Amino acid sequence: MPGPAERLPSTLGRLRLADDLRALGVNPGTCLLVHCGLRRVGPLEQGPATLAGALRDVLGPAGTLLVPTHTDGNSTTSRAHLAAVAGMDRAQRERYEAALPGWDRRTTPSQRMGALAEYIRRAPGAVRSDHPQTSFAALGPQARQLTDGHDLTCHLGERSPMGELYATDGQILLLGLGYEACSALHLAEYRLPVPPPERDYHCFRLVGGRRVRLDFRALDLDDRDFPAVGAALDGTPLVRHGRIGRADARLLSVRAAVDFAINWFNVHRLAVGR
Repeated sequence: MPGPAERLPSTLGRLRLADDLRALGVNPGTCLLVHCGLRRVGPLEQGPATLAGALRDVLGPAGTLLVPTHTDGNSTTSRAHLAAVAGMDRAQRERYEAALPGWDRRTTPSQRMGALAEYIRRAPGAVRSDHPQTSFAALGPQARQLTDGHDLTCHLGERSPMGELYATDGQILLLGLGYEACSALHLAEYRLPVPPPERDYHCFRLVGGRRVRLDFRALDLDDRDFPAVGAALDGTPLVRHGRIGRADARLLSVRAAVDFAINWFNVHRLAVGR
């Protein structure tokens, strides 16, 4: 007997995905943060437009869709940059860094955030938070509330879209991805009684057509144990599991996720001295 994935049509349409999203428990009128591995959802009739349309249909006119549009390669202190220059000599590193473009809120594409995030970023009416490393884009009536006031020194904390999403009691959808992609868990790091130490960051922004280097200090965020946090979360009723198209999906409240992670970090990071 064929399994559920085999009974799906060869291409998935907007109505089918909307049905899956409703069955999972996406609430109309909510603010929904989506982390998506689009290829795992399956072949879509119109690519990311199909999924974006289904999400907007389910959220309704009062709902707001939020996606990460991060650009970690823009920072000379990021893992992505350090991996890119590994093995280069000093002159090669200097040439590579000199060629990095300055970040522009309106035009700079996201990096490694997926096709859905890029589609939302470029959609008419979308607004983007003003951070050269950890920006988010949003569509819907609360888009500006979620994205305004993203402080340079607060990548994913209170003065970022993560803090605003928590305040609105939004939801998180992990679609075809695991907890390693769940940026809201970083908000828990900011709220720890003893938060992570600060470190230096360097990145680039376009100002008046000129590339300007930005140097600042912010928390040294650490996502290495996010899969372990997620495994613990999956053992609770806080997470709803299902499928959207062909992809495994998880849906959870941002408040529940962050509050759970605070308690988990307090126990487990303390135990290993992190």
